[in-house]
Amino acid sequence: MSRIEIYTDGACRGNPGPGGWGALLRAGKHEKELYGGEAHTTNNRMEMTAVVKALSALKNESDVVLTTDSQYVRKGITEWLQGWKRKGWMTAAKKPVKNVDLWQQIDELSQRHTIEWRWVKGHSGHVDNERVDDLANKGIDEMPPVKS
Repeated sequence: MSRIEIYTDGACRGNPGPGGWGALLRAGKHEKELYGGEAHTTNNRMEMTAVVKALSALKNESDVVLTTDSQYVRKGITEWLQGWKRKGWMTAAKKPVKNVDLWQQIDELSQRHTIEWRWVKGHSGHVDNERVDDLANKGIDEMPPVKS
């Protein structure tokens, strides 16, 4: 099984507002950058979209170390997800889980791989985290203008 390092980040200008996501995939000396944007979204959705796009890009079952600066993403997958599923995608407060569409995609995609979920403090000088932050902002900057 191949070992892949993944770094992900999301960005939003206004929350909600225009948002972008970025991901870096590394296997040995090989790297792939992915990024994109949405006209009207939230920061959490962009953080999650980066994870979905990165895991979707993996062609084979892999041993993954996924690093994010989002506690929402890391805790969601490592602490909260199983409870949400047991409760029919409801929170402890009996409210529908926000971003359930993306949580379900992350859940499905993560079943295909062995993933170690890591957290790094954002904007703290971590080279790869800064790189995916730049990609997420590039996703916003390169979005086609919204037609009114």
